Amino acid sequence: MFEPLDTPRVFGMPLGADFPRELVRGLLAAYDGQPPEALARVHLIVNTRRMARRIRALFDQGPALLLPRISLVTDFGETLGLAHIPEPMPPLRRRLELITVVSALLEQEPDLAPRAALYDLSDSLARLMDEMHGEGVVPEDITAIDTGDQSGHWARIKTFLGILSPYFEASGDAPDVETRQRLVIETYARLWQDQPPDHPIILAGSTGSRGATRLLMKTVAQLPQGAVVLPGFDVDQPDHVWARLDDPRNSEDHPQFRFAQLLSDLDTTPSIIRPWPGTAPVSPERNRLMSLALRPAPVTDEWLSHGPSLAGDIGPATEGITLLSAPSARMEALCIAMRLREAVEHGQTAALITPDRTLTRRVASALDRWGIRPDDSAGVPLHHSAPGRFLRHVAEMLNAPLDAAQLLTLLKHPLTNAGDARGMHLRLTRELELYLRRDGPPEPDLETLDAFAAGSDDPYLDTWLAWLRACFFGNAAPEARPLTAIVDSHITLAEAISRGPDANAPLHLWDEDAGIEAEKCVSNIAENAQYAQAMQAIDYINLFHAVLSREVVRNQTGTDPRVLIWGTLEARVQGADLMILAGLNEGTWPEIPPRDPWLNRDMRCQAGLLLPERNIGLSAHDFQQAATATPEVWITRSVRSDDAQTVPSRWLNRLTNLLKGLPEEGGTDALAAMTSRGNDALARAEALEAVTPTPSARRPAPIPPVHTRPKELSVTRIEKLIRDPYAIYADKILRLRPLDPLMKLPDARLRGEVLHDVLEHVIKATLDDPDSLTPAYLTQETVSVLAKSVPWGEARALWLARIARIADWFIETEAGRRALARPTAFEQMARAQVEPLDFTLTAKADRIDIDTGGRLHIYDYKTGAPPSPKSQKAFEKQLLLEAALAERAGFGELSPSPVERAVFIGLTGEPKQVPAPLEEAPTGRTWAELKDLITRYMDPGQGYLSRRAMKTKDMPGDYDQLARFGEWDITDEADPEKVGKW
Repeated sequence: MFEPLDTPRVFGMPLGADFPRELVRGLLAAYDGQPPEALARVHLIVNTRRMARRIRALFDQGPALLLPRISLVTDFGETLGLAHIPEPMPPLRRRLELITVVSALLEQEPDLAPRAALYDLSDSLARLMDEMHGEGVVPEDITAIDTGDQSGHWARIKTFLGILSPYFEASGDAPDVETRQRLVIETYARLWQDQPPDHPIILAGSTGSRGATRLLMKTVAQLPQGAVVLPGFDVDQPDHVWARLDDPRNSEDHPQFRFAQLLSDLDTTPSIIRPWPGTAPVSPERNRLMSLALRPAPVTDEWLSHGPSLAGDIGPATEGITLLSAPSARMEALCIAMRLREAVEHGQTAALITPDRTLTRRVASALDRWGIRPDDSAGVPLHHSAPGRFLRHVAEMLNAPLDAAQLLTLLKHPLTNAGDARGMHLRLTRELELYLRRDGPPEPDLETLDAFAAGSDDPYLDTWLAWLRACFFGNAAPEARPLTAIVDSHITLAEAISRGPDANAPLHLWDEDAGIEAEKCVSNIAENAQYAQAMQAIDYINLFHAVLSREVVRNQTGTDPRVLIWGTLEARVQGADLMILAGLNEGTWPEIPPRDPWLNRDMRCQAGLLLPERNIGLSAHDFQQAATATPEVWITRSVRSDDAQTVPSRWLNRLTNLLKGLPEEGGTDALAAMTSRGNDALARAEALEAVTPTPSARRPAPIPPVHTRPKELSVTRIEKLIRDPYAIYADKILRLRPLDPLMKLPDARLRGEVLHDVLEHVIKATLDDPDSLTPAYLTQETVSVLAKSVPWGEARALWLARIARIADWFIETEAGRRALARPTAFEQMARAQVEPLDFTLTAKADRIDIDTGGRLHIYDYKTGAPPSPKSQKAFEKQLLLEAALAERAGFGELSPSPVERAVFIGLTGEPKQVPAPLEEAPTGRTWAELKDLITRYMDPGQGYLSRRAMKTKDMPGDYDQLARFGEWDITDEADPEKVGKW
């Protein structure tokens, strides 16, 4: 196929060319008219499986041929006799072995890193070892680095890196993937040097970013019948610029740096690179523009001298480019989705290229409104899939008992009890949730299940509860165990939970694409678990999540082949009619290089490892390729992201700055036209989202039928009726109740209940022995009650400290209260009818004392600030009404008696007693005011106004959402409206 050459044989495919298509076309043209077996003798080596599939698909389009042999760089040489090179070790096995060593090191020096970082440290060490093998770097090269710093930090790093030495020594017997790859390539290099193949070998599509791959490219390029075909070679870059790409410290982030590095390895110049026969760029003018815009930073001053040479090229170069700067990421996604939909309508193939997975999800969501499901090559991370989430939830059970939220999350998962009894399972799960919200503890146990089952006659309940007891309780084993035992118990438990109570039910956990991938991942862990040390459950959970998060589920069923979402890697090997390059912001495209916990940039350069800018250079090459690949290209970014200003991508900045600096050559006009097309797209998106304003809700004041209005209220609800009548309407008439939180919290209500219990117990216990009423005794009883009623350690400590602060004050004032009257009744109920109305008032008094004259002293404990006398007269009439009830009906077994006083005892940080203003608001007047209030709400025309007189304007209400508060405010007029059946 190839004529003899004195130089290495390297071809370059121009920027923007559809590499696989042009490669296949060139091969077919070269072998046109030759015998069928001639093409079959060609050995084609490509860099990715996607590239191989695309090339095969292009050949399959016809005509019928004997195809060349197509293989990958990564599995190169598998069919040749390489028995002396052992099979590579599974990557997970190496990481598990490293965990053992890293764990032992952390036990000896626990201040090096937390145990939570165990797998991450092992993974990063394994990746560093892979890179060292691939680049031909040995541990001695690392330890020989001159840091000029003898700090403890570098000493610790060398301690960790010392772990790698034994694995390098044993790499011949148990090589890593990268080690074996380099050994294979080195073996072929020696073999081909002595016995060059007599058939064509073409290595195509690789940029040589890895040392082992670059070694293979160098070897193939020097074969008599070998050739290397470079993708996206910049033919417009002058020689003096190529000469500046010799130092990785300054040029690693340039899109053509890897080609310059290959030429350096070949000890030659760009002049030897020949164009692939018959291949032309899509737009030579755009290629020249992009080449100049992306010149290395040290020579960007050439824009001034070389920019005028673009005169006449800028218009054609930018004619098909749309530059979109959206105000937000959501608007960027909507504009992209609308353009993709337009492409579908016109029969175009459109590709969205971006590394931003959040943006692609937004675009897919926007396309869903038109029933378009894009073909997303990236798929979904396995740990976000249904089986992945399910398995992670089950793994949490191995470390600690489930709390209520975790239990219900797992019970509601679609893979839990996924058989025929799923409906009954969901019904009982709902009933259990309501029980836990109402009466359950934060951490349910077997006693909780027994209490839940009491009184139920559901025929499925016993079976269901037996399954719950077996699968959801008593499985925690946080102590260290062999990893094989942990994995076995994890999978056994997961399958039992997925099957449900029927052990013979079909298992759906491993169904469909996500289930299949999850089973592969779990099997991989089980197969390599024997190489790991015993570990605690929490370490296993971290390990399992890390392994799961590195796998991806791809499902292309039901997708539209005309709408494609690619990562930058996929874009290298595909073609489309429209390219949309999205997320062009710094930190997104290009992405920020990941932090290296071991070596900084200078150390890596000294050791011969890859620099952090390597990925930026690859991304720059991808951007340059995609921006020149089709006549129509969109370049999009969002000005703001998560309420923060963004910075345009460095490549976009270079392009726009170059155009702004060429006004006489048409640069500013071209940039204005690009921006105008983007603004038109924004205007269309805004028009799509424009809505006709609808009137806001008016302030509600519903008027229900009189017979439905409440006939009984407690004294504490009277304040609610005065301040927010709508809340009484929603509670007592509509019978709507705020849903209790699933995870009970140590809130003000519970604090009040506990405090009441403490004080009632202390007062009762010291009635006959006043000398025992001491601060120490009060604190002692507080500890006892808290231990029984409050399962939160932090809350117990805080509430105990609160009681301790006020203990002296309470005991001192209690002596004064005892001198006035004797405590007689606690938590007593009272009720009286408001004559002549059909209405009953109820109350519960915290404490009632009786003096020697038979007069009552009513006390109410407040954990918050007690109301002022002024507020009591207008709104908070609790004690005033209790006094009226005591004189009219009595409390409990106490007969009606005159009330001497009623007092709020405020037990806050600044405790105080606030008496009710009985002299200013005697019980007779209070009762008459109550009668007037109830009479008003028995009036058929009276509405229940929302937020009538709230304590503060921003005070939340339980029913504000129902009242649509926010669409109106308290200055708005009410909207009385009859509701219900009159």
